[in-house]
Amino acid sequence: MTTTTATPAPPFGRALCAMITPFTDSGALDLDGAQRLADLLVTEGCDGLVLSGTTGESPTTTDAEKSALVRAVREAVGERASIVAGVGTADTRHTVELTLAAEKAGADGVLVVTPYYSRPPQDAVEEHFRTVADASGLPVVLYDIPGRTGTRIEPDTMLRLAAHPRIVAVKDCSYDFLGTQKVLSRTELAYYAGCEEHILALYAVGGSGYISTVANLVPRQLRSILDAFDAGDTARAALLQQQATELIESTMAAGLPGTVTVKALLNDLGRPAGPVRAPLRPAGRETADGLRSAYERLRAA
Repeated sequence: MTTTTATPAPPFGRALCAMITPFTDSGALDLDGAQRLADLLVTEGCDGLVLSGTTGESPTTTDAEKSALVRAVREAVGERASIVAGVGTADTRHTVELTLAAEKAGADGVLVVTPYYSRPPQDAVEEHFRTVADASGLPVVLYDIPGRTGTRIEPDTMLRLAAHPRIVAVKDCSYDFLGTQKVLSRTELAYYAGCEEHILALYAVGGSGYISTVANLVPRQLRSILDAFDAGDTARAALLQQQATELIESTMAAGLPGTVTVKALLNDLGRPAGPVRAPLRPAGRETADGLRSAYERLRAA
């Protein structure tokens, strides 16, 4: 006789958008635009919003802007969606300060990236995350993206961190599927695909969903991949994943940061976005036109 156990509900939902941070034409924080975009994304199927991550231009927003963004988005979405605040920096003390500010502003959790540039060894990485997790009552999502930070959260480090009661999830951009499955098989950490091409693959082996930049553009289409899989229609889930490939590639692998490409298309669609902040530069017209074409083909699929 085979027994099954219920899979724990993902701590922040399944379909999360790594939301861009809208700015006005002059480059100021556009809180009204952020509220309108957040409401649209939740209405279109997002269970949660990740604010002030890489896509949210966290390196060029101030601490005060980050807190104001959490408060504004919470006001817009209420309890309809979870809010995870990006608080990761290369400085443990600063990261703790941002975590406490996010908690005060009304976030449901925090996203903490591996300290970057200084390339700390694994014991220091582990201590950094523990210090942040100990600092507040908020659950923590570890953000493993060595391609940007220069430092991996090694699977053995992840296994040790999983014992902390407030370290509950991982945004996985490690591109190490074996290492990811090793941690999945030995912990209760909720794994979210941070790379859209892995949405279905990670979900199929026990992942909890995704934290997606492309969800700024097509939230309903990406959620439909998970919905089809949950309904037992794995062939349709695979088809939907494949249909999204062109837009994923155009947005995330065309030589420009996802923030730049997403804002280009959102502006073209008349949705809240605005400019990017330097040192990022806006996409050219040819790029925007190519993104619009890929978007329209996916919408028509």
